[in-house]
Amino acid sequence: MQAFAYSNSPYPIRPDLPEAYRDAWQQLANPGTWWSGRERVALAQEVRNAQGCELCANRKAALSPFADVEGRHLATSKLPSSVVDVVHRLTTDPSRLTPSWLQEVTSEAFTSGHYVETISVVVTTLCIDTFHRSLGFDLEPLPAPHDGQPSVYVPEGLNNDTGWVPMIGQAQDPEQDLWPGARMVPNVIKALSSVPDAVRLLKTLSAAQYVPMADVPNPSAGGDRAISRAQIEFIAARVSAINDCFY
Repeated sequence: MQAFAYSNSPYPIRPDLPEAYRDAWQQLANPGTWWSGRERVALAQEVRNAQGCELCANRKAALSPFADVEGRHLATSKLPSSVVDVVHRLTTDPSRLTPSWLQEVTSEAFTSGHYVETISVVVTTLCIDTFHRSLGFDLEPLPAPHDGQPSVYVPEGLNNDTGWVPMIGQAQDPEQDLWPGARMVPNVIKALSSVPDAVRLLKTLSAAQYVPMADVPNPSAGGDRAISRAQIEFIAARVSAINDCFY
């Protein structure tokens, strides 16, 4: 059966949504920049495991996210325990992470590139799974991973003077497609740019679940949705507030 078929949905589903989700699932299964396809799917599985992880729940309830809370993560993958911890923290308590924490978890084996790609997998899985949960649908089975090795590609023009991780300042070939012609690019988008394919994947989901990324600065864009752009932004702002989102 085709993924994201929604044949039994009691609600009308715009066709661009399952198309975007199938594209995202395909990218999730492919080897990435720093993780193999098998590892990327394992990261996605840990995103799902974190939803029912007792250690994560107790740690989120603690005064500090770094409090000494006893327990073990609900984990089923063969990923290193340190990587599982990063995925679970990003999934369940991201607003309380700090630059010093990131410095502690990065290493030669888990670089800032690994971290950025991990964020991409977490965001992709959460966005699609949340859509399913909100409509009462079963979660889509994770895709079968594809063979191959990570590209270990590092784009030109990275700088370290703005955020926690290196970001592209001025996009050059072959990254001209990331934000073509944009006069201003929010750092929340640039934050993924050390892994260009992570930005491309975010653009796929943004165009379906929000508005095309190029239209974000234009408050009049997004008129083809069932609700107005103002209503879209109201919902986005409320969700961001609930999630303690900096932006």
